[in-house]
Amino acid sequence: MKYRQNLYIDRDVSEALDALAARPGATKSGIVNDALRSFLARRAAKEIDDLVKGRLDRISREIAKARRDIDVLLESLSLFVQYQLMVTAPLPEADSAARAVGRERFNAFVAQVGRQIAGGRRSIGAEGDAETGS
Repeated sequence: MKYRQNLYIDRDVSEALDALAARPGATKSGIVNDALRSFLARRAAKEIDDLVKGRLDRISREIAKARRDIDVLLESLSLFVQYQLMVTAPLPEADSAARAVGRERFNAFVAQVGRQIAGGRRSIGAEGDAETGS
């Protein structure tokens, strides 16, 4: 169903509309209807874009902060491992008891990391004891 509208438009817009309507198969009503529909669709899209843009900016800032934190953690771990390797003497090949203790400690460390991650707990920044994660 179509509704009749009485609109006032500027002379130059009216002349451009007349020129467009002079093409075969084109009507002023059809041209104005399509133009208005397109304008209204873009306007609604802009409002949605404005809403989404703010959220995307906020997410981008959070990702940048997380990336920075990860870089700090990786650099800290790298420096710690490098320091430990420089100051710790290697175990003699014949000292199998010390190697067994080292493997046992490493396995306990990996298990503790697994428990911390699975439980959603963090040792860094925790108010409790950093060794137990409580």
